[in-house]
Amino acid sequence: MSAGLATDPAPIAQAAAGRNTDLARLSLNTATTKHLTLAEAAKAAAEAGLSAIGPWRDRVQEVGAEQAATILKDYGLRASSLCRGGFLTAATREGRDAALEDNKRAIEEAATLGTKELIMVVGGLSAATTPGGPAAPYQVVDGVDPGRDVVAARQRVADRIGELVPFASSHGVRLVIEPLHPMFAADRAVVSTIGQALTLCEPFESYVVGLVVDTYHVWWDPRLKSQIARAGQERRIASYQVCDFSLPFAAEPLNSRGHVGDGYVDFATITRWVTQAGYTGDIEVEIFNEEIWAAPAAQTLATMSERYLRHVAPFLRD
Repeated sequence: MSAGLATDPAPIAQAAAGRNTDLARLSLNTATTKHLTLAEAAKAAAEAGLSAIGPWRDRVQEVGAEQAATILKDYGLRASSLCRGGFLTAATREGRDAALEDNKRAIEEAATLGTKELIMVVGGLSAATTPGGPAAPYQVVDGVDPGRDVVAARQRVADRIGELVPFASSHGVRLVIEPLHPMFAADRAVVSTIGQALTLCEPFESYVVGLVVDTYHVWWDPRLKSQIARAGQERRIASYQVCDFSLPFAAEPLNSRGHVGDGYVDFATITRWVTQAGYTGDIEVEIFNEEIWAAPAAQTLATMSERYLRHVAPFLRD
């Protein structure tokens, strides 16, 4: 089965008029060009021959969702996804309500941009004072430290997704769960594997809750092949994101992503698995890396495109 709406197979991503057909499925996630405005990133993507872009919400909110949609249209680009919603693990009522309100705004933004895919980074432990920051003091209550209770945090994710599903469905938007590498479980995502993401998806139709396969985060999983296959059978694959796992780590491990082909990920194998699972949508390059952010946008897009054509595109045929 192919990923996509339960009642309608996902279409193969097509090149926009006059764009490079070899790059029809390649999308620039704006995290890769972090210092560019949305208009600057869209211009760079269009000039590189791309037909798609995956905006982050900070860039959308700088101009407003309606103006962001106009910018994409003016440059002949479709929105492959919107990054990001999530952070659903707050243990207090105030935190819960704030997360739900923010995610509803994200759903509305995705709908305005014309993408049905809202990427969800689900959140870490409530003991995390801030992403990448120190932990709150250890405090045991009735034999458990609530801030470090990972089981309870995962349950809160499940509960919050259930609360958001009706709103997302009414806007034609899918909540796309992103498993993150286990090193980010404490502060960013208590969901680390595709198997865990699929468990969260189970109660809901595939057109409203799915998952993203991000090579940086899941390449190491010994069950990756079987779980990608299962995700395809259940029509859950909503996005495929590619970048490399590079060493040595940067001072901020989050910023240790590299261009495809510069690190340790087996893109040929994983791409074949995703293709065999039926995914035919856009393929986003999402890189967090200080050196790449400092490079000229045209250079980044040229490298991104060349690596896609060399390491990903040849394996998009099962």
